[in-house]
Amino acid sequence: MKRKDVFKQVIVEFHQWTLPKLLNRNIELPLNTNKIISLIGPRRSGKTYVMFQTIKKLLNSVPIERILYVNFEDERLDISSDELGSLIEAYKELYPDIPLNDVYIFFDEIQNVEGWETFVRRIYDKYTKNIYITGSNSKLLSKEIATALRGRTLTYEVFPLSFQEFLKFKGFYFEEIDFYNIEKRAILKKAFLDYLNYGAFPEVVFFDDKSLKLKTLQNYFEVMFYRDLVERYKIKNHIALKYFIKRVVENIGSMLSINNIYNELKSQAHKIAKDSLYEYLEMLQDIYFLFVVKKYNKSILKSELQKKAYLIDNGLLNALSFSFKENMGILLENAMIKELLTKGYDIFFFKEKKECDIIAYDHNHFIPIQITYEMSLSQTKQREIEGILEASKYLGSKEGIILTFDEKDEISINGIDIKILPAYYYLLFQL
Repeated sequence: MKRKDVFKQVIVEFHQWTLPKLLNRNIELPLNTNKIISLIGPRRSGKTYVMFQTIKKLLNSVPIERILYVNFEDERLDISSDELGSLIEAYKELYPDIPLNDVYIFFDEIQNVEGWETFVRRIYDKYTKNIYITGSNSKLLSKEIATALRGRTLTYEVFPLSFQEFLKFKGFYFEEIDFYNIEKRAILKKAFLDYLNYGAFPEVVFFDDKSLKLKTLQNYFEVMFYRDLVERYKIKNHIALKYFIKRVVENIGSMLSINNIYNELKSQAHKIAKDSLYEYLEMLQDIYFLFVVKKYNKSILKSELQKKAYLIDNGLLNALSFSFKENMGILLENAMIKELLTKGYDIFFFKEKKECDIIAYDHNHFIPIQITYEMSLSQTKQREIEGILEASKYLGSKEGIILTFDEKDEISINGIDIKILPAYYYLLFQL
């Protein structure tokens, strides 16, 4: 079949298809901005459904024929940028009476086509300003946007569900007063445990079978590994890359030492440059597999030296390493880091004589936050409080938060007000 005919088939299939049932995310894309709207985020995080959410809104006033949606992960569309022009020709031949400047264009995973940015720029300059694109690699997409589409885009990030969205997808609705209702609070805690253990990729949230959840998450990782890393970056040393990822995952929440991992690989006779491991870490951030959190220091140089890694989703943690099943403290810490980062906070950790898990920065305001699953032991409580006090003194803050699984209290020490809150309560009613 000729390329143009394949495009026609893809276009018509979408126009004859019924949009799936949608549960709206807490993100709404604007219409008619005269900007290219780009959506970036990890695979399977719901970027396509946010597009569908936008299309559904458009269909209230725009006929389906004026919407051109193409998913470039369709195996029929293994194409080069030179062939993209046939897409517009195919649409014009199907709908000759529709002016192209009235068309809304949605390109899903457009980054799969090398050189896509010049094509999108041409459409924007020549035909229509109503363009939406998605991609799963922050660096590739931002680099291409910066060079070819400078000043013409608005970028939104889509992550796995927040805890608030997770509850919505589960059909649970809670008000702050429900915290004091024993039955409703029990339901909320059970849901939060599910969130901590299996994460919040939208598809996984709907599975009841735990083994199916883990199997699906392992499959997500394999696709990320081979398509987003090995194929896209042309990585030949698969064994070293997989070992590197394994060691990073095993050390979530601990100080990350590239040097140690390099020495381990070297002792196993793997030939790899240390610089390659630093590149791997950057790639893993680019594909939204993990976040890197740096030590807070007034010296930028010193801040760069010490780092911790956290995964984009708790489900991936449990799917890739059995060691976290019993370590609820790390699962809680990873979930809170993810929630704060995706809400737009700048996140650091603090470590001097004492340690504070999180320094959340927003609008010239620092909040020291400690994460501990429970504080039943007096030495645990003392350690968490001392970390808050030292960080608060260093930052000039008068407040701090200790997040636990299910404890609520308030204390004041040396002029520092410390709230002790259940993490789920904080996520729903304080953040």
